Amino acid sequence: MSNLSLKDIKKIYPHSGSQKKSLKKGKKDDFIVDEENKVNLQITEEGVVAVQEFNLDVEDKEFIVLVGPSGCGKSTTLRMIAGLEEITAGELYIDGKLVNDVAPKDRDIAMVFQTYALYPHMTVYENMEFPLKLRKYPKEEIKRKIKEAAEILDITEYLNRKPKALSGGQRQRVAIGRAIVREPKVLLMDEPLSNLDAKLRNQMRSEIIKLRQKINTTFIYVTHDQTEAMTLGDRIVIMKDGFIQQIGTPQEVFDHPRNLFVAGFIGTPQMNFFQANLVKEEDGYYVAMDSLKVKLSEEKQQALAAKNAPAQAITLGVRPNHISLRDDANTLAATVDVYEMMGSEVHLHVNVMGSHIIIIVPTMDIDGNHRESFASGATIRFGFAGGVCHIFDAEGNNLEM
Repeated sequence: MSNLSLKDIKKIYPHSGSQKKSLKKGKKDDFIVDEENKVNLQITEEGVVAVQEFNLDVEDKEFIVLVGPSGCGKSTTLRMIAGLEEITAGELYIDGKLVNDVAPKDRDIAMVFQTYALYPHMTVYENMEFPLKLRKYPKEEIKRKIKEAAEILDITEYLNRKPKALSGGQRQRVAIGRAIVREPKVLLMDEPLSNLDAKLRNQMRSEIIKLRQKINTTFIYVTHDQTEAMTLGDRIVIMKDGFIQQIGTPQEVFDHPRNLFVAGFIGTPQMNFFQANLVKEEDGYYVAMDSLKVKLSEEKQQALAAKNAPAQAITLGVRPNHISLRDDANTLAATVDVYEMMGSEVHLHVNVMGSHIIIIVPTMDIDGNHRESFASGATIRFGFAGGVCHIFDAEGNNLEM
């Protein structure tokens, strides 16, 4: 068994001298903004708060993915679990045991880093052998464990090579092999695929999926790539500015994003947003903007009615593949800016009421006929059904949740 429980975990980095000076007199806290990474971290008298109010229970053999933009606190959280960062406040339990003050080597956790971290002067075999020798495993057991791990990862033929003779994908498999030979309770992976090219990333994703089916351990995986999160995780933990925004299965966070940040972060291309109005009439709720008025689906009607949601200005979210081109009165007009041919589909970048959105259109209609191309500057009309609408209030929260 290898359950984890993180209760009200908080990480504060002490102030540098310049940050101390920047705190205003009499003000309890402030915020430091990193425009490049869109990070807005809280500054208190104690320091910069990198992670706060982090609560998560991880089940035995579960694959959890921490995902979010750079600087959101996901790698810091992983390092606190590993014991490489001190926990400022809160409690971390592994198999019911409080481990806040337990040394990293005694937590029975293995970690795979972004940079592989292999010893260049050692062979693959020696790299995988090293953690077992430190723990004084018998030679025959070491040989057996390395043989089994090498077979699982398909690196048996590379055991006598040194890391410089391997490709990036092969080195990453060796790094994973070195971690799993110990049969740790928890395997932590910190953006392990970010140094690989697109083709290798796709290949290694499938390798990791196969790996978790073959070894009995709990995975906690950090990435900023939402495609990795969606394909690998049993559950996804979406983070921003040190806070958890939503926890759920990939399907849950895709279908029911809790707020505007999650809605815009999960999904490729990202969700389109419109300024619209929620209208309440005798026969139910509608969304309306300009010449378009759409009655919401029964499921959404029930959710809004249960909250007795009033008519109000909203942000309306609709995914690009849920928009259809059609030419009737209950549609919106848009101007085509860019036409991207993607093979089986076309991505139309269009301007509607001063906003830029993307519409995904299949290249063939239902009869197998190719659609005509869309010239830049052409006018099109589009609409969508009430069941695909995501409705967010003025604070950016999903009104249906």
